[in-house]
Amino acid sequence: MLQRYFKYPRVLHRLRGGGLGNELDCIATYLFENGYRHASVKIYLSRLGRFSGLGSPAKPISDVLIDGFVAGCPTDASRVAARTAIALARRIVLHRFEDRHREHDPHEPLLTSYSSYLREVRGPAVKTQDGQVLLARRLLAWWDRYHASEPLSAMTGKHVLALTGHLMGLSSMDNTRAATGSYVRQFLSFLHWANLNDQDLARSVPRTPCYRLAHLPRQLGWEDIRKAIDAIDPAPPPAAAIGPSSCCWPRTGIRSKKLRSLVLEDIRWRDAQVRVRHTKARRDRSVPLMREAGKALADYILRARPDCGSRRVFLVHRPQCVQSTAALPSPALFARPCSKPASR
Repeated sequence: MLQRYFKYPRVLHRLRGGGLGNELDCIATYLFENGYRHASVKIYLSRLGRFSGLGSPAKPISDVLIDGFVAGCPTDASRVAARTAIALARRIVLHRFEDRHREHDPHEPLLTSYSSYLREVRGPAVKTQDGQVLLARRLLAWWDRYHASEPLSAMTGKHVLALTGHLMGLSSMDNTRAATGSYVRQFLSFLHWANLNDQDLARSVPRTPCYRLAHLPRQLGWEDIRKAIDAIDPAPPPAAAIGPSSCCWPRTGIRSKKLRSLVLEDIRWRDAQVRVRHTKARRDRSVPLMREAGKALADYILRARPDCGSRRVFLVHRPQCVQSTAALPSPALFARPCSKPASR
């Protein structure tokens, strides 16, 4: 199964020659069958391959070896990724790891019960379930570090705020922080559901706003638009419509679909306006036609637009395939309305 993700024989030999040996094929098969992304599986297998190189196939993997490998990772993100990959391997090929950690972990019965709760009651995807159990393990480790002498029933909203601040400080991405908050709420709800805490502490977890495409600017600067327009070479016939269309959309605000559906009657030259039909509000409206956009549009219609029966403003050239290039037909014979962006 490793051949699905790595193609070089030397890489495959290196991956299979470590402490995990051929177990990496079993891990790759499990991740593939449970719908893990191709890129994610490659990252997990690569980290497990580096970790596997520290051990021996004849000896079980100890917690000391795991801690030493994780401590050698250069960044917090790489340490988290290493622990995630090793936790996956421990769950898939448990026989290759020492059981000492499981026997002496006082929270292992609770985590097993939480995993069963997620699988049988909540029903998330396998990868989501793994992340929720990993987050619960970190939450319990934080509780043991700062409140080892207190039971989980003594946890309050003040503790939840401190705990959430610690866990969210491990990541720098808003979507990761939002997922962390969601996982914390899930585990706190489980504690309340299992009668391990009388309070519904999930309501004390702050929410992290996560907006799609928030990192992108609201609009392009005019200097960038100007550079894009000036870089267009209107000489080739297929690109003849790119210049005027590129001038029209930033100056008029017409959406791409409406710009491609314009007909010659929609341009009111004397009033310097463009009529936009059937907008999102289901009515027609008029937008001003600026001098530069009007000049580019007029040059295109008078000099570059093919002479054909279509009333669409922007046309594309699609000459047919011919056996000989001695006498190519006129592009006007094959001009058609621009059903796709003019740049094509």
